Amino acid sequence: MPEANPPARIVLTTAANPEEAGRLAHILVEERLAACATLVPGVQSIYRWKDAVESATETMMLIKTGPEQLAALETRLLELHSYETPEFLVLTVEAGSHPYLDWLQGSLRKV
Repeated sequence: MPEANPPARIVLTTAANPEEAGRLAHILVEERLAACATLVPGVQSIYRWKDAVESATETMMLIKTGPEQLAALETRLLELHSYETPEFLVLTVEAGSHPYLDWLQGSLRKV
């Protein structure tokens, strides 16, 4: 039975293109701030930016991490990202398989 409220988080962000998303994902996983990043190219975003409604094709990133890594992950993402104000939304994982959650935690930098 999956544990309730496991120590896992999913961070949502977008990147300008698949190349940037891949670069960001590789660095964050290499630095052990993320266990995994799933890239979903070709998403369409419509948003308000500087008093204008904008539209862009972006790559969605689903970054799997732990609660202890969130502050460092956000700092590093802001340093690396091409956007002035990149999306950084954190979702709490309600439940998950123990083997996956063990792998996730084992893949992260110990804080």
